[in-house]
Amino acid sequence: MPTADAPVAGTAVDGDRIAALFAAQRQGVAVRRVSFDYAARLVALERLRDALVRREADIVAALAADFGKPATEVLLTEILPVRQEIAHARRHLRRWMRPRRVRPTLGLIGTAARVRPEPKGVCLIIAPWNYPLNLALGPLVSALAAGNAVMLKPSELAPATSTLIASLIAETFPPGLVAVVEGDAAVAERLLALPFDHIFFTGSPAVGRIVMAAAARTLASVTLELGGKSPAIVGPGADPRKAARWIAWGKFANAGQTCIAPDHVFVHRSVADRLVAALEAEIARAYGADPSARRHSPDYARIVSRRHADRLHDLIESATAAGAQVLAGGEADPVARYVAPTLIARTTLDMAVSQEEIFGPVLPVIAYDDLDQVIARIDAGPKPLALYVFDRSRSFAEAITARTSSGAVGINLTLAHFLHVGLPFGGIGQSGIGAAHGEHGFRAFSHEKAILRDRFSVTPLLFPPYTPLVQRLVRLTLRLLG
Repeated sequence: MPTADAPVAGTAVDGDRIAALFAAQRQGVAVRRVSFDYAARLVALERLRDALVRREADIVAALAADFGKPATEVLLTEILPVRQEIAHARRHLRRWMRPRRVRPTLGLIGTAARVRPEPKGVCLIIAPWNYPLNLALGPLVSALAAGNAVMLKPSELAPATSTLIASLIAETFPPGLVAVVEGDAAVAERLLALPFDHIFFTGSPAVGRIVMAAAARTLASVTLELGGKSPAIVGPGADPRKAARWIAWGKFANAGQTCIAPDHVFVHRSVADRLVAALEAEIARAYGADPSARRHSPDYARIVSRRHADRLHDLIESATAAGAQVLAGGEADPVARYVAPTLIARTTLDMAVSQEEIFGPVLPVIAYDDLDQVIARIDAGPKPLALYVFDRSRSFAEAITARTSSGAVGINLTLAHFLHVGLPFGGIGQSGIGAAHGEHGFRAFSHEKAILRDRFSVTPLLFPPYTPLVQRLVRLTLRLLG
């Protein structure tokens, strides 16, 4: 099994092969528009579900190889969300596909209007490494439900999972419907040069800009799920133990490598000591009472690569060298790709840990006295993908929700909004464009075609020649409608 830093041997696809796969999928667009109907889409979703069930043990093994991810965490965060997406899509697909009638406006009395969702055509999904199965196959569910063909590129930084996805898809779908292309950034560049009808990308804002620039060259529509520094705010009326339970799970699941993990915590000074004590207790309960136990915990994942482990270790070292205080954890073994669950305090805005998206198990805890200063600091930065508020007061949470802008808000919880298939999942500004999950994902991969049919419209009375009578009618119409 290759290590997480090793290149994927023998899986790179050359430019000619990529072009041939794309041409085959493009050639079938007109046929699929008719033949890939409701029944065919249901079959495709059932096949994907059956493949996930059949290959469950292989999926668990692949993610263990890439991350050391616990089997239960794989079931909860990788397999469950995809199977839930499939079940939800199958349950609601007929309604999603049904053309929607639109009432006529006053000026178009005598016409019949409807909106018909149609597949966009051939779509590209570029998946990230942090949840390599979930964030590859979740969008695939939406794309198939919407009737598209898909080229899917898994992340080369999770090589075992990439290989697993390639084999799972190859045994489930013909390449004219779904094809997996493995490889590195050079392969992604070749894919992005092709005129896809829609591109769904999950990753960093920096790479998101590259994807959006490539999409602009072919005028492809995009869904960008990016990231950012998602804050948590613990108010004076919070239950510290409950807040710690949710924050610790949201931060340290997958060793913090989650785009919607709490990046840092603002906690009111009156409850700061109790929150820190509760966080320390929760780390001990979940992963072990001492550093050795946490190091060998079967319930704690590893960092994806030596490079990312080094980066996280450097964030801790540079912060402490500049005066930050490690409250818990701090141990790191980059060779083993291990970084302990870590709490740090006394961070300042000029530290790298305050400026970069941490994307790992390092949690700055920042005491505050004035909520206005916290909100000003959040509003001064890029809009986060998620924002979390902990307090018993509903008005406290509502005030923060109203005064900040973020992709989503979680109140007295973390991460769980991702699992709600009825909610749109997506960012705003630098944290993303567009939305995924459930019907929102179906719409992202669909073109909503407007159809207007004449029945007994009087609009031709306004056509040329513009006689005095027509001019009076136009004036009358302007007064009535404008």
